[in-house]
Amino acid sequence: MEYRNLSQVDVAQLEEQGCTAEDWSMVSVHPQLNLKYMRHVRFSGECRIGQFQKSFTLPGGIHKHSGLFHVTLHNVSIGDNCCVENIKNYIANYDIESDCFIENVDIILVDGPTRFGNGVEVSVLNETGGREVTIHNQLSAQDAYMQAMYRHRPILIDRLKEFADEIAVNNESSRGRIGHNSTIVDTGYIKNLYIGPWSKIEGAGKLKNGSLMSRKESPVHIGYGVIAEDFIVQDGSQIEDCTTISQVYVGQACVLGHGYSASNSLFFCNCQEENGEACAIFAGPFTVTHHKSTLLIAGMFSFMNAGSGSNQSNHMYKLGPIHQGAMERGAKTTSDSYILWPARIGAFSLVMGRHSTNPDTSTLPFSYLIEKQGETWLAPAVNLRSVGTIRDAQKWPKRDLRAKDGQLDLVNFNLLSPYTIDKMVQGLNVLEQLKSLSGATSDTYTYQSAKITHSALERGIQLYRMAIEKFLGNSLISRLEKTRQLRPESDTGEGDWLDLAGLITPHSLITQLMNDIEQRHVGSQQEMNQRLCDIQQHYYDLEWSWAYKLLLRFYHLTEQDLEHNEVLIDIIRRWKEAVVGLDKMLYKDAQKEFSLSTKTGFGFDGNTSTAEADFAEVRGQFDSNPFVTAIQEHIRVKSALGEEWIRKLS
Repeated sequence: MEYRNLSQVDVAQLEEQGCTAEDWSMVSVHPQLNLKYMRHVRFSGECRIGQFQKSFTLPGGIHKHSGLFHVTLHNVSIGDNCCVENIKNYIANYDIESDCFIENVDIILVDGPTRFGNGVEVSVLNETGGREVTIHNQLSAQDAYMQAMYRHRPILIDRLKEFADEIAVNNESSRGRIGHNSTIVDTGYIKNLYIGPWSKIEGAGKLKNGSLMSRKESPVHIGYGVIAEDFIVQDGSQIEDCTTISQVYVGQACVLGHGYSASNSLFFCNCQEENGEACAIFAGPFTVTHHKSTLLIAGMFSFMNAGSGSNQSNHMYKLGPIHQGAMERGAKTTSDSYILWPARIGAFSLVMGRHSTNPDTSTLPFSYLIEKQGETWLAPAVNLRSVGTIRDAQKWPKRDLRAKDGQLDLVNFNLLSPYTIDKMVQGLNVLEQLKSLSGATSDTYTYQSAKITHSALERGIQLYRMAIEKFLGNSLISRLEKTRQLRPESDTGEGDWLDLAGLITPHSLITQLMNDIEQRHVGSQQEMNQRLCDIQQHYYDLEWSWAYKLLLRFYHLTEQDLEHNEVLIDIIRRWKEAVVGLDKMLYKDAQKEFSLSTKTGFGFDGNTSTAEADFAEVRGQFDSNPFVTAIQEHIRVKSALGEEWIRKLS
């Protein structure tokens, strides 16, 4: 489409409508533009204006025709069917695409070359620096993890920074963009901001040096009172209600709201952060905090739920806030919990009370850490029988709100995986060694500054064994359903596994990837991302390679033993017993939620029968609870599956 210059008649009409220009020859318009929809417009620099043919229907039913009303434009292009009205100061150096609605804004400008938040360094984990992550609009949790946690490989860090810098340079411009179908209303200060298509900004206070990576399938929403500086917000995310962020990356489908405050932090997909504050945290996928009194600081988290009043300390008042900690995937904190960093909490563990002895329970996942009289007591593996753990594992996939295509973070939702099972194998060895060294009749055992009671140790050994047998049986049956050839096609997958901020992967493949990046065999961000995607796509083949070796080791078998059906039948029987045994524990744990004590507070103005009826009406009956019926169905289905394979192999 070729735009035309204004004629003398056009200029006269516009001036009569209150419009002015430093140089009318610098203004070009759509050939079919109706000039009556331009009133009180001040032009300077080079401006290009599209046509105005549509109206916008606003909440409440009011209609506003597209056009320019009471606005100053400097070096601005405006697409077709935009409504730009009541700009208090001006819009400068922006390309506004079609069908945008912009009203009651103070100022929108780009001032000199900018990268729109790309290239900003975020100091995670260590407030004083040393683990900086360079953010950009293609950043994934896995890329950020390598940038932050592999500082001992300086060549790798330099190469990852080259990838980030290349993306930042490609985004550098002296002109901003407001993508088509975007809405900006009742907003204050916007400077050096990239605004993707279908963005919605309502009532924001200040947005400076950032990118909103919105798209039609998953738009970005920025709400009232938001202040953001040096940031990137990925598609599908919402930042609401006076939230303040500085030097922050917000991944896909995140929600930050209710006055949340964050600085020098990374939030990856499906995080929900409300009311509290964060400083220098690496919030992996599904990190959740809802409470005003909660502070997350200098820690790495994922699949985490922080209770009210949760707090950590990274400062011993010696060399500054240099300490850091990690709560591995699925860890939780109860109300008023406290951890003194450095510390490392094992996967799917629960932290209750105050812990100042720098515990490391990474080899004892699914545990409780409980404070008693100032000491840390550990209950290994007890979370394996908790109905809450299983409920969490089931809800995460359902709460993945990202668009199906274009997902940046790679997330494996499996509760039992080579990563967690390897930790359990290590934990089982730890508990058996404690029992052997301290004696089977000891009342208490000590591990990593934590105490373990005799009964807790015995229960931990039992639960770890059951979970390992459940995992091995799952893997064996999955393999048998594909092929009777049990020996893996490749040994790739053997050895240690990692949780790379949501991606569960063999350590060897990540090491090879990092080697290839350092040696320039991987030459771009896109190539690196593809390699990581390939690992995710081949997870189950890699899992079997690892599980096969563990199966031989755990049951003291040879490869020839697995050629005998009676050996496979024995493994499947053990699997069935473990699955049913754990499910019965979950059933019993769920039953506690329907006990007499939990009915306290029901039936306010009646007797016990009134309380029972009130409870049933609000919470339902135990036997009809969806989770309870799911457990019963799981027992039935898995028992039938086990018997079917036993018959086949017999």
